[in-house]
Amino acid sequence: MSDQLFKQVQGGSVTTPSGFQAAGLHCGLKKTERNDLGVIICDVPAAAAAVYTTNLFQAAPLQVTRDSLSNGTLRAVVVNSGNANACTGQQGEQDAYAMRAETARQLGLDEQDVAVASTGVIGELLKMDRVLSGIERLPATLGYEPDHAEAFCQSILTTDLVKKEICLQVEVNGIDVHIAGAAKGSGMIHPNMATMLAFMTTDAVIPADALQGLLRDTTDRTFNMITVDGDTSTNDMLVVMASGHAGNLELTPEHEDWEAFAAAFRHVCEHLAQAIARDGEGATKLVEVQVTGAVSDLSARAIAKTVIGSSLVKSAMFGADANWGRVIAAVGRAGEPVDVNTVDIRLGDIVVLTASRPVPFDEEVALEYLKGDTVRITVDLHYGEGQAIAWGCDLTYDYVRINAAYRT
Repeated sequence: MSDQLFKQVQGGSVTTPSGFQAAGLHCGLKKTERNDLGVIICDVPAAAAAVYTTNLFQAAPLQVTRDSLSNGTLRAVVVNSGNANACTGQQGEQDAYAMRAETARQLGLDEQDVAVASTGVIGELLKMDRVLSGIERLPATLGYEPDHAEAFCQSILTTDLVKKEICLQVEVNGIDVHIAGAAKGSGMIHPNMATMLAFMTTDAVIPADALQGLLRDTTDRTFNMITVDGDTSTNDMLVVMASGHAGNLELTPEHEDWEAFAAAFRHVCEHLAQAIARDGEGATKLVEVQVTGAVSDLSARAIAKTVIGSSLVKSAMFGADANWGRVIAAVGRAGEPVDVNTVDIRLGDIVVLTASRPVPFDEEVALEYLKGDTVRITVDLHYGEGQAIAWGCDLTYDYVRINAAYRT
């Protein structure tokens, strides 16, 4: 889709779509004074959808959010960082429901209106006295302004070095509609749905079933195509709420502007996914793998994720080593149909393999390219029409340092 279908809103945030407020504050879960509790609230019942981690050990907040979303609407989502509330048994479940109940009470909502998300260390009980005290203070800090959205963005970060957010504007029925998103994620990233949380807001009029279908398809092509370290978290969650304040005719796949809205929606997700990959723990560069000529799109996705997830490929990218052998080996072990005589590989614009045979190239030019902050690896299989793009990062010494002392 052409970017002309939508434009980025400079300074836009999750509170830019009409009807949404946000807040964030420090309640004491983190050892530093960084924000660790936040909320987004819609002033009307919002059509809502969500996708969750496929990890069998799912954190208690996911169960609560599923329960809240059973009727397809939400008013608010409360999130804490610093503690995942995962593998915490019955007490963890009770604590997640208590977060929902107290948020509802403080905001004057029904409990069913509130989703809950958590991120941080696995296996430790929440300090609920601090959480509940923080929730009591949230209403006084709510607002529609960018600084309120900024406080929320800061409240969801763990090992992230930067916040991830974006807002787009797209025309539907001649009306300006906004789609915004904020996300966190830096390590334990390998979504099938990574530790990854994302929250999206829009003022579009769109029913929950259409929103859920769009979200699931878009997630498969964006968030599910990133990896940092091959680990799928217990807490991954992506929630989207639609206020309907824009007043457009209801969006469904049959709507004349559906493709424009879907393109903008995908761009928001793709931007956030890339931002997570670029901010991978210890990372020095974003690595993009584009696979074309596969037997199908699903096959291309599997191959792209195998390449981007290879520790050897990631290590070569860190060392700026144009070792295409790491790439071809990952392609061959992906378990997908490949003609072993027809594979082309490029590093940026540098051709290193044609028809599965080495091509002489300037090692110094390749070295300089691979030293950059963005590296693109292109694999053309010449075997079909399937294509996909995956994103990840290099594997550095700092990744080991950060995760060797994560709890301390």
